[in-house]
Amino acid sequence: MPEIRPEGRLFIGNKRYSSWSLRGWLAVRLAGLDVEEVVIRLEDVGGGAPTPAVRAATPAGLVPYLEHRGARIWESLAVAEYCAEIAPGLWPADRVLRAHARAIAAEMHAGFRGLRQAMPMNLGREFPGGGRNAESLADIARIEAIWREARAASGGPLLFGAEFGLADAMYAPVVTRFLTWQPEIAADTQGYCTAVRTHPLMARWYAEAAAEPASWLLDKYENPPGAAR
Repeated sequence: MPEIRPEGRLFIGNKRYSSWSLRGWLAVRLAGLDVEEVVIRLEDVGGGAPTPAVRAATPAGLVPYLEHRGARIWESLAVAEYCAEIAPGLWPADRVLRAHARAIAAEMHAGFRGLRQAMPMNLGREFPGGGRNAESLADIARIEAIWREARAASGGPLLFGAEFGLADAMYAPVVTRFLTWQPEIAADTQGYCTAVRTHPLMARWYAEAAAEPASWLLDKYENPPGAAR
């Protein structure tokens, strides 16, 4: 029989650290795209510059980057929208809820810099009490309000009902940050974190992150400046 080849490739960074990779990966897996997964080891090159291996493999020097059936998509929100064209159910069917979901996904994509900088993603460590400053706490308050409003409108337990969708994919790395850094959050926020963390795709990502080689660990994530000592 002829060899069956994947229909494309998805380039991502370390699963332990790469929040944007997680967003793209979730979108691709939720849509059921048949792609080869290419994990590129990240390096600490300083100054936020792209890792040379990522820069060499992707058009913008960033991950995630998706190649699928001739399409080339190098930006996470564009990856999500591409996946929704193939699997429209990843956005809510209701027009009003769909607009709401896109708005909060875009807000996540463009904002919350304070939280991102103060509480970087690390799926293998816990830094309870760390990373708290005025900017990160303000971002957390806004995120809690976003989640509360969406779940109230849809009935939960996820942001827009019972199914894990693209809005959840955009906020999944925030859930990992809350689990790692353990800021003070409300009970309903914790409930949403539990619903996301226990999803099979999230369980798979965590397991594969834990299996990455120890040589891939980066000090800037393992000993971040804001971690409580």
